[in-house]
Amino acid sequence: MSSWDLWVEEALDKLERLQLLRSLRPIYLRNEPQKITAQDEHQVFDEMQPWDRSSVEVHIPESTFQKWLSDIPSSGDGEDTQKFKKLLLFSGNDYLGLSSHPTIGNAAAKAAQEHGMGPRGSALICGYTNYHRRLESCLADLKKKEDCLLCPTGFAANMALMVVLGNVGSLLAAGNTPLTNEKVSIFSDALNHASIIDGIRLAERQKSVEIYIYRHCDMTHLNALLSRCTTQKKVVVTDSLFSMDGDFAPMIELVKLRKQHDFLLVIDDAHGTFVCGKNGGGVAEEFDCEKDVDICVGTLSKAAGCHGGFIACSKRWKQLIQSRGRSFIFSTATPLPIAAAAHAAVIVARKEAWRRSAIWNRVQDFRDLTGIPINSPIISLIVGSEENALQASQSLLKSGFHVTAIRPPTVPLNSCRLRVTLSATHTRRDIERFTTALSKCVNFQEIGIHGSNGYARL
Repeated sequence: MSSWDLWVEEALDKLERLQLLRSLRPIYLRNEPQKITAQDEHQVFDEMQPWDRSSVEVHIPESTFQKWLSDIPSSGDGEDTQKFKKLLLFSGNDYLGLSSHPTIGNAAAKAAQEHGMGPRGSALICGYTNYHRRLESCLADLKKKEDCLLCPTGFAANMALMVVLGNVGSLLAAGNTPLTNEKVSIFSDALNHASIIDGIRLAERQKSVEIYIYRHCDMTHLNALLSRCTTQKKVVVTDSLFSMDGDFAPMIELVKLRKQHDFLLVIDDAHGTFVCGKNGGGVAEEFDCEKDVDICVGTLSKAAGCHGGFIACSKRWKQLIQSRGRSFIFSTATPLPIAAAAHAAVIVARKEAWRRSAIWNRVQDFRDLTGIPINSPIISLIVGSEENALQASQSLLKSGFHVTAIRPPTVPLNSCRLRVTLSATHTRRDIERFTTALSKCVNFQEIGIHGSNGYARL
């Protein structure tokens, strides 16, 4: 073994002792052709169809199942594919079940057959096509913004935007290094997504930003920080619907503070887009404050059932981000079939409003059956220790439900949890079966929900 092999082995040994080794557990997709005849390019349906269930019904190899029960780390290789376990998925982000929609799949297939993967290059070189532009226009309309910039992923979108915010301070500084009053002050919620945190860290390296972390959804704390800040260029960035806790940012209070302190309001609407609002416009539409949100970051890999990220903003901001956002500039553009599929997904998500009704009905079902006062399809059930979380996850696995235990470093010590997510393609009967199994491993009266202790991960 080389020196590096030994060092990697030692690092893995330490991660194992710390119980931080993570596993890849492959889901096997069954070949079940969708037998429909497309009546038009963007065919939609007014109720759940048989193929919708494939977004929540999955199969894993028996060997993977046994490793999972024993918490044995796995890299996804060497799996026995002769025997399978069928599981009902309660841990994905395909909130509307669109990943299995034939109209979306057909759009990708048609584009691939006609154009292959499209030009392979960064968007600024040759990767940007009429398909990408059409998708951007559709998303800008959805978000009620002047324009939109497609990014390879939602992570890359946040990284690009945070770096550009830092660039504003650098570009407008009189000298090489911005003075304190020339810097950009970024105020970030303590539980913002890792992509925002990493982007802020990168921006901080430019020495052109000042970082302030306010306690989770604590507007009194945010107001105090803003009031003490003397710089003119202020930005508040927050998740709109928090991915690990399932609670909403206090949008109405944020809007009031924006009017008071004149800051740029940026939201990451990854988990709210297509799920919230009458038209699927997201959390800002739900709270009727779309005009008060300056920039909206989103993803196409969750409720849209596809892949990619985007930044909905003004034309000026788009020009700046595409000129200075490194994670956008130096990434290959989204493959053309994915752009075609995502465009179809936006249309389907807006037209098939029954899916939004269905997922919020499932939220109500879960609330009625458990008495737990959840308010979104993301349910964070805090069970405490890693052992408790693993035991609960394994108990659900034995009952046929795919739910993972969320452990450090994703969450703080002793706040390990089950992250449960609901889908429009779950049925009332699914929720009844799941909550019955859940009641055998957690006490509904004692369970903690949400991350109210405000853990800062920056």
